[in-house]
Amino acid sequence: MSKITKVFNKFPKTFWVANTIELFERWAWYGFFMLFANYLTLSSDLGGLEFSQAQKGWIMGVGTGILYFLPVITGAIADKFGYKKVLALAFTIYTSAFILLPYFDTFTGVFIMYLYLALGAALFKPVIQATVAKTTDEETSSIGFGIFYMMVNLGAFIGPMVTLLYKQASYDIVFKISAGIIALNFILLFFYKEPDRQTNREPISSTILHIFKNIGLVLKDFKFVLFLLIVSGFWTMYNQLFFTLPVFITQWVDTSDLYYWFQEHAPFLAENYGSHGQMEAEFITNFDALFIILFQVIISSLVMSRKALNTMVRGIIISSIGMALTLMTQNVVFIIVALLIFSVGEMMASPKISEYIGRIAPKDKKALYMGYSFLPLFLGNTFAGIISGNVYQTMSDKHSLLKKEVAERGLHIPAELTQNQYFKAAAEAFHMDEHQLTNYLWETYHPANIWLVIITIGFTAAVSLWLYNKYLIKN
Repeated sequence: MSKITKVFNKFPKTFWVANTIELFERWAWYGFFMLFANYLTLSSDLGGLEFSQAQKGWIMGVGTGILYFLPVITGAIADKFGYKKVLALAFTIYTSAFILLPYFDTFTGVFIMYLYLALGAALFKPVIQATVAKTTDEETSSIGFGIFYMMVNLGAFIGPMVTLLYKQASYDIVFKISAGIIALNFILLFFYKEPDRQTNREPISSTILHIFKNIGLVLKDFKFVLFLLIVSGFWTMYNQLFFTLPVFITQWVDTSDLYYWFQEHAPFLAENYGSHGQMEAEFITNFDALFIILFQVIISSLVMSRKALNTMVRGIIISSIGMALTLMTQNVVFIIVALLIFSVGEMMASPKISEYIGRIAPKDKKALYMGYSFLPLFLGNTFAGIISGNVYQTMSDKHSLLKKEVAERGLHIPAELTQNQYFKAAAEAFHMDEHQLTNYLWETYHPANIWLVIITIGFTAAVSLWLYNKYLIKN
């Protein structure tokens, strides 16, 4: 019997149940989340809500940021009341949130419902990760967490590929599919056996108070806080994959060459993931998850023995270049190559962040510091919302730039028109077709300049991290 087979045989049933639950949860999450930015901002006659980019940035940035802040509290709640009960509550919130979200079409209503959905995710995250940790040991943890992260990326890839099949019919169906996939986890709960945990007998109020005291203790460590702020730059840049890139492709990129190539060589993809001679933006962005599934093991093996800091710096630089390149051009093939570059950097940097936190944390406080490694994700999502919101709206949003051009020409186009109707009316007033008007706006206002913002954030994070290690950490 091989060593790998022996390791696999040591995993208890709950380990496999937890990983299957994770697969369905990520499937449901990314099935809607990859489409969410366009859902919020698209023209209403295409099923979108026509929110401004700034409103989209607030919802996705603050809402997702809170999702990553809450697990430090929800994890304590799970320890207090039991993993199985908290998972059942998480799935109830998740399912109901997915069902209810499409019934809200105001900024306030959608924001509140997204926060409700984020609560479900925040209840889920610490429980499932703790289950994997408790069902592995020193011998099996490396392969165990490798399987876990494979499930994460598999779900992230499958989710959008399924929901995109129904996007053209209705965004409502997208949310219902996510609700149905999450609901499957209620069945898996019957097979979930709660791992051993230390029962917390103190009042929940005392537990939460203790958590915030620990946050205060961590925040007193200037070097650690500075590291978290630097790394949040990486996550700010990374989250543009979900917050900005789908919108940018939808507004500016001509994907017809790819559509006709698929139509000739893989007609199923053209038929199901394209329409009107264009491929869906989310189909393009999903290449990142595909690249991770294909190459994560190779990249991880190449950087396994290298120093965490050096690997992180190189990874952040490479991913920053890749993400910046995706926002530079209207050429879809160029964007896919740029996504490959981005994914290589992501695969290098992301796994090493936790490793580095473990290295710089005081020996007697490693568990405490690792527990608060969520802070860069919280800050990164919040900052990403600003970049994809106000900054993108000012520099790159097609509808905002068109309205600016209409005002400068002194033309009057009724504001009550949908975004699509407004664009068609403007094209007619400018004596152009829609393709010509898009190219005119591209050449006049240079919306691709947002790549400079993205690469500046990434390079600043990389250089700051190198200086941090050289002059503050040293040994």
